[in-house]
Amino acid sequence: MADRIDPDIAFGRTLGFIDNPLDRLSGERDDPARVAGFRSQPMAVSLVLAGDAVVFASTGSPWLPLAEAESLDTVEHSTFLGLGDGRAHFATALVATASERLAVRDGFRVLNLRAVAAEGLVSNDDLGVLAQAKAVTHWHRQHGFCSKCGTRTVVAGAGWRRECPACETHHFPRTDPVVIMLATDGERCLLGRQASFPPGMVSCLAGFLEPGESVEDAVRRELGEEAGITTGYVTYLGSQPWPFPASIMLGCHAEATSTDIRIDAHELEDARWFSRAETQALLRGDHPDGLTCPPSMAIAHHLMRAWAFAGEP
Repeated sequence: MADRIDPDIAFGRTLGFIDNPLDRLSGERDDPARVAGFRSQPMAVSLVLAGDAVVFASTGSPWLPLAEAESLDTVEHSTFLGLGDGRAHFATALVATASERLAVRDGFRVLNLRAVAAEGLVSNDDLGVLAQAKAVTHWHRQHGFCSKCGTRTVVAGAGWRRECPACETHHFPRTDPVVIMLATDGERCLLGRQASFPPGMVSCLAGFLEPGESVEDAVRRELGEEAGITTGYVTYLGSQPWPFPASIMLGCHAEATSTDIRIDAHELEDARWFSRAETQALLRGDHPDGLTCPPSMAIAHHLMRAWAFAGEP
């Protein structure tokens, strides 16, 4: 039987993108007067995104006064993110080419969000709001035209909707669910690597949840397709927003019912069973073969840790 893990213990405070202190006030986004009031606040602030890049002020903060943010370059759209500490928070999306212009201007740094998270450049709270901002701005870039009739859409709902002026269809932001899972066989767990990973890195297997599919069935299907193993009991541990570009990672453990690995070379470069001791070494960063695993800001790290150190204080 698979180890039973307490999710509250399994997922530590280092997991990235999960903390977001803002009150999103989703019920007030369609009130133009209310949104205008948020925008007029002297203390209103904004994150600035140019394409997939995040713009930082010289102070090291990703937050700029709203008026300054919207004066930096050509604004594509603005999204009201919510209220926090009595201030309105927005996301200002500039045209993608603004990242190149701002990168050479004094007083600004332009960074990708993955580096921001991995290097711990902002607080956990700011990282969670950055995930919110990046996901919704990416959605806007991908949905400029109505999928029903092809007409260019317009921004509505304080940035949380696009409307078609021709057929009146409303389009809303979408999050892509992804299952990420650690298959276990007693004292072993299954880890693999994709060709795109850094050299020597191994991780949990993952794949997109398909329409009409349960989380449990997606876990079993992906493990079967990618590694050729079958699994039975599936335990859900927790989730993580993953804004690359706009996913939600659904973290699970799965009990293997077969152990012969047959990898899908289109999905994986390699996969094998790792002992509990090896997995602990991966997490400590002292694996004898120099192998590594994802950092603690990634849910894969915590799925591995929850199993590898189960029962230990």
